[in-house]
Amino acid sequence: MAFYLNCNTHFFFKFSLLFSLLSFSFSQSDVAEAPSPAADSCNGIFLSFAYSSGTKLKPTDPTHQPYRFESVLTVLNNGDEELKSWKVSVEFQNDEFLVSASNAVLADGTSLPANVGNGTVFAGFPMSDLKTAIETAGDLTQMQVQVKLLGTQFGVAAPDVSLPKNIQLANDGFICPKASMQGKNEMQVCCRKDPKFKANVTIDEEFLPRQSGDLTIMYDVTRTYDSNYWAQVTISNHNPLGRLDNWKLSFDWMRDEFIYTMKGAYPYVVDSSDCIFGTQGQHYRDLDFANVLNCERRPTIIDLPPTKANDTTLGLIPNCCRNGTILPPSMDPSKSSSVFQMQVFKMPPDLNRSELSPPQNWKINGSLNPDYKCGPPVRVSPSQFPDPSGLPSNTTAVASWQVVCNITHPKGASPKCCVSFSSYYNDSVVPCRTCACGCPSNTARTCSTTAPAVLLPPEALLFPFENRTAMAQAWADLKHRTVPNPMPCGDNCGVSINWHVLTDYSRGWSARITIFNWDETAFPDWFAAVQMDEATRGFQKMYSFNGSALELNGVNNTIIMQGLPGLNYIVGETDGANPKKDPRVPGKQQTVVSFTKKNTPGINVAAGDGFPSKVFFNGEECALPSVLPTNNSNREGSTTILTIFLAVFVFIMLHQ
Repeated sequence: MAFYLNCNTHFFFKFSLLFSLLSFSFSQSDVAEAPSPAADSCNGIFLSFAYSSGTKLKPTDPTHQPYRFESVLTVLNNGDEELKSWKVSVEFQNDEFLVSASNAVLADGTSLPANVGNGTVFAGFPMSDLKTAIETAGDLTQMQVQVKLLGTQFGVAAPDVSLPKNIQLANDGFICPKASMQGKNEMQVCCRKDPKFKANVTIDEEFLPRQSGDLTIMYDVTRTYDSNYWAQVTISNHNPLGRLDNWKLSFDWMRDEFIYTMKGAYPYVVDSSDCIFGTQGQHYRDLDFANVLNCERRPTIIDLPPTKANDTTLGLIPNCCRNGTILPPSMDPSKSSSVFQMQVFKMPPDLNRSELSPPQNWKINGSLNPDYKCGPPVRVSPSQFPDPSGLPSNTTAVASWQVVCNITHPKGASPKCCVSFSSYYNDSVVPCRTCACGCPSNTARTCSTTAPAVLLPPEALLFPFENRTAMAQAWADLKHRTVPNPMPCGDNCGVSINWHVLTDYSRGWSARITIFNWDETAFPDWFAAVQMDEATRGFQKMYSFNGSALELNGVNNTIIMQGLPGLNYIVGETDGANPKKDPRVPGKQQTVVSFTKKNTPGINVAAGDGFPSKVFFNGEECALPSVLPTNNSNREGSTTILTIFLAVFVFIMLHQ
């Protein structure tokens, strides 16, 4: 009997142990699927892209047929170092439109759904760091992430499958060969550390180092509670020619957070209805949502006016409340950043003071400024701030993330300002290019979007484009030139800049710069810059602006300028003295700049050295003419231009 009991006990013990092991195995597979067998031979970062399924979609179109696709991107850390802030480049090639992606966001800050047909980079969220097998005892839930993709592709029908051209790790310091096919539906690659790469962070450091960029955004959690936290957002401009006016900042909440209150900035839309009718209202039953500022999943934040800087409710934040103006550090370092604070309420299951998650998909833009592309938030070492009590100590943030944004030039985007050229040796002005800042699509019957801009008499620059036609035709008749029919369309730019070569003599030369504002929006604290490869070394002075040479990337070829104290404001376009018959009057500023030839021997002003190769206004690069004024030795030109210079001077004095 005892033997029978011992045997049964031994049997049940083995059965229970086996059942426990099987249960553990099943629970693990529910969280992380086992990697491909090919991953066993990879001692680096293993990547795979597997096509799962697809179906034909409506509408039927033999030339551009849409198909649904489902795929899985796998990132597995088989190396000996933790992979921080993983990023994977996927070179889509079938005009893919991505609807959703689990466990990742687009690294360029684009919100889904989005067109990714030209390829994209995925960044990890919420798990951005992948640990090693060594430090986790092979726990795939910490070593691996699988991104389930759902979207639409065009043109690839069964039995073929839609796969990208290539996949590779986008983190610095890795070498990835071209991905190889594993069967018909999957491609794989093993990326290994580059032995020649020198990292500026040691293995033992907990956080990645802060990165440099044209513009950085710090998201610092300064106070945290179980259900909410306070975050300070700092926007810092690092580009010597970058600038933001009336900035608008947007991002995506990923875990149903909402903004309760703010200081130093304000939501563009104050609306709590999404909370009242959503899960937030069900959870926070005792919260007065009339005081909640914004419940949008993607809020847009704007700066406050200077009048709110000392407001006890909305202001009293250093570097806030500047109407959204962020100047370049080369112009005024004290005005090169903007700061605001916001109180963020969280939702289950994040009701823990240590559960902190920054918003994703950041985007920032201004009214007449460059376009910025922002990366994902990266966890960095906690920021430190001066103690608010004034004591000689620093206060450390609870947690900090950095978003890096760089100036980009989207394909097909039009400039927002343009340049015209003129000179003392030619009495015609080379105007801004046709449609320099874009043209409306319905202009075919009224003007030509492809015809080159016609040369103008100098006085025409003082008038809006719609008032120049008669002057342009009369000038063409006088010069025995033909004009296209229909006439070319205008430049459609809110700001135009005229660069006029004024004089050229043996020891030096001079130019005149006139800035016209054709928009109704004024430009306080404006600045402009010109790049001149041959002439900058000879720059002497500006007479009505503050001007100085600026070294960019080790090259001394840029001159930056801004208004003198009290004159750094370009007004908007206004009505003429008699609005019924007089054209509208642009805001304008003008100066003469002098150069010496002592430091630039061999400079040929008339051959093109006297004209800039790039022109910027408030950080935006302006469109240049496609041709330069010709030196036709027309001596009438200098007399005519001198007369026009006097006319411009009188015009400015009468309208100030």
